[in-house]
Amino acid sequence: MEKEKKSQRWAFVVVGFFVAVSLFAYFESELYVYLMAYLWFGFIYGLVLQYGRFCFASAFRDLFAVGVPRMVVGIMIATILFGFTASLVTFTGASTFHPAPFGIHAFIGGLFFGVGMVFAGGCASGSLYKTGEGNGVSATVILSISVTQAIFADIGGWANKFVPESWTKSAAAKGLPAAINVTDGWVDQYLAGYVWNKPVYTVAKWLGVSNESFTGAFVGNFLLGSVVPGALMLIIVYLVWVRKTYVKRLRQERGGNVTFADELSGYWQMILASKRTAIAGLFLGIASGLHMFVIEGLRLKFGVGNAGQILKAIGQDYGLSVRGTVFDPGYWYVTTQEAQWVGWVLHKLGWDNMDNIYFGYTNGIPNPLFNPADWMSLALIGGAATMALLHNEFKFKKPTKELATWAIIGGFFMGIGSRLALGCNIGAFFARVANGDPSGWLFGFGMIGGAYIGVKFFNWWTERKMAKEMAAFDL
Repeated sequence: MEKEKKSQRWAFVVVGFFVAVSLFAYFESELYVYLMAYLWFGFIYGLVLQYGRFCFASAFRDLFAVGVPRMVVGIMIATILFGFTASLVTFTGASTFHPAPFGIHAFIGGLFFGVGMVFAGGCASGSLYKTGEGNGVSATVILSISVTQAIFADIGGWANKFVPESWTKSAAAKGLPAAINVTDGWVDQYLAGYVWNKPVYTVAKWLGVSNESFTGAFVGNFLLGSVVPGALMLIIVYLVWVRKTYVKRLRQERGGNVTFADELSGYWQMILASKRTAIAGLFLGIASGLHMFVIEGLRLKFGVGNAGQILKAIGQDYGLSVRGTVFDPGYWYVTTQEAQWVGWVLHKLGWDNMDNIYFGYTNGIPNPLFNPADWMSLALIGGAATMALLHNEFKFKKPTKELATWAIIGGFFMGIGSRLALGCNIGAFFARVANGDPSGWLFGFGMIGGAYIGVKFFNWWTERKMAKEMAAFDL
């Protein structure tokens, strides 16, 4: 009982810290409200993620390794629910979402990411909330993803030998500012010479209607972009992993043939079995939609189009991109802001990483204390810690050498995948699919394939390791 009370007191300390930061920031300047909006939405995401144990890596590991679909079902429900709120926000004209280029690079990035998240034992968002629970392995995963992205984004030299000449020519023709050395970095030439040449779609655009119209927002982006493919994914999960056990139990209980009504009942029971994750998905969807609405409202209030203008107004213009911008998605996003932390540190240590597209042209590397997306991730960790403390689930867990090694390797693969696909399981899948961006499904299919490969590899690795241990025991 005393331990539970102590945990609850610490939960109030965490909340009190963020309240104090918000009040101090507000009294310093009203403009800081923009940053604090990110903070409190991040806090909400952390609460909900920890409550629902919401992790893509766990979802596909459980599905492919032991045939348990609960988390996968919950994630798909969450995506569909976010799709509804996102469409509602889009219909009002307040959406901050921008679709990504559509191409095979999204699938390949998802493949890398899927392998990495299984190796690491957590996806990008899952590792953040588990860090809030005191999990040292998850903190290592986040560090590995961040370092990998920051270095990969600026890599050149020998890597340029693998750049197709067509990429180099196309990148050079984009007319980027002289400060961006676009022909010296592999990722720069990949982005400007290949990815930027790909078409940008939403389902509504494919239908030839406006995203902001009722048909575009709800029929195109929501129904056809989220609900239909999401429902089909759930049907596949039911048929492959759930139906056999369900039908066997049904026949044992009453005998006879299984009717279509029985199949619908089994499908519905599968969804209800993911109740806690589905509830988390509901709140994630609502919060994500409100996040876009609030940020767009603040942009109108302060007369800005990007947080870079906010930072400049408060005298914190260090690390702005050559366009005067910083990473400011306007909705839930993971991995880029963590890479900015590392990019900022490396730059302070003398590594000039402001001459590339990722930091120098698009996202910047502002002081973490004044970076809105940074506060979102920090508060997400704090929200997860608060929920864990309230439920007496917080515990510092020091990583073993083996787990830390897998965390670093997995984070490396996820970092590469995130840069190739321009996002992680949240930015490249969850947010895109919910907003009717078909490139999100490409990333998702790649992520599923990568997770399958990762699980199969781990099964082989475990069997090999056990065989060696048994052989040693026999000796």
